[in-house]
Amino acid sequence: MSMVEEKNSLLVVDDDSTNLMVLSRILQPEYTIYTAKDGMSAIKKAEKFLPDLILLDILMQGMDGYEVLSVLQKSDKARHIPVIFITGLNSLEDEKKGLKLGAVDYINKPFDDTIVKLRVALHIRLINQLHTIEYLSTTDQLTRIPNRRAFDNRLNEEWRRAIREKQPITLLMIDVDHFKRYNDKYGHQQGDKALITIAGILGKTATRGGDFAARWGGEEFVMLLPNSDEQAGLKVGEDLRKGMECTDVPLSDGTVTKMTISIGINSHMPTQDSVLNEFVSGSDKALYTAKKTGRNRVCLYDASVKRAET
Repeated sequence: MSMVEEKNSLLVVDDDSTNLMVLSRILQPEYTIYTAKDGMSAIKKAEKFLPDLILLDILMQGMDGYEVLSVLQKSDKARHIPVIFITGLNSLEDEKKGLKLGAVDYINKPFDDTIVKLRVALHIRLINQLHTIEYLSTTDQLTRIPNRRAFDNRLNEEWRRAIREKQPITLLMIDVDHFKRYNDKYGHQQGDKALITIAGILGKTATRGGDFAARWGGEEFVMLLPNSDEQAGLKVGEDLRKGMECTDVPLSDGTVTKMTISIGINSHMPTQDSVLNEFVSGSDKALYTAKKTGRNRVCLYDASVKRAET
């Protein structure tokens, strides 16, 4: 769930239409409800809607609840979604089995409205607290975009995906030109406003669903473009450069000033033998070239130069 105020969502899975109707009636006022009547549909909806919590029947035709939970735990998208088993099985051994498999709780049939509401509310409260902690630990508090920690996590995920799917990946490293001089002239509060402005431009430029922009640290930012080659990276980089060059940064006295950025880009089709740190280093070297050759420009890392020098 995002930090924006909205209902938490639940996926209720049961092959009995009456049970689905009863649970939906109990929970509908407080939560957004998705339903599924079999295991395969449950897995697809879990990965599509990413509900905050899953209520999963154990005894179903075809794939039972234990099997569904096992598949969900292997899913890149859905493995972190907590599952409450709903079942008519009420022996201690059944409960032990479910909890050992990874379920967070049990709700027994027939349903008691109050128990259902209280148990779901308890887990939703815990989930929301974890989401809040995660948001605060992965968000840059000044610019409100992802921070270095969030970027590192995302980079590792996308790098593995690029290897697995044999797709290119592109990294842009962005640095504000003459930022120390700007801070010395206008003050650190104005410098903060400038960084917030740049973060806004990054957000507007990262338009595809998988694009990921973050504050790297200080006056440096990064943007990750999965499934993108160097030409796509160069286009995004030039859009960013022009966007910054054309943007007025407001000053406290009501006037405006201008800022520019330099950008280094590295694009790579990684394999199992590729080194992630070298990929990041390539973007950093391209950024150094952009700064050294005049700033306010976009430079692409040329791996062939490195090979020729070694």
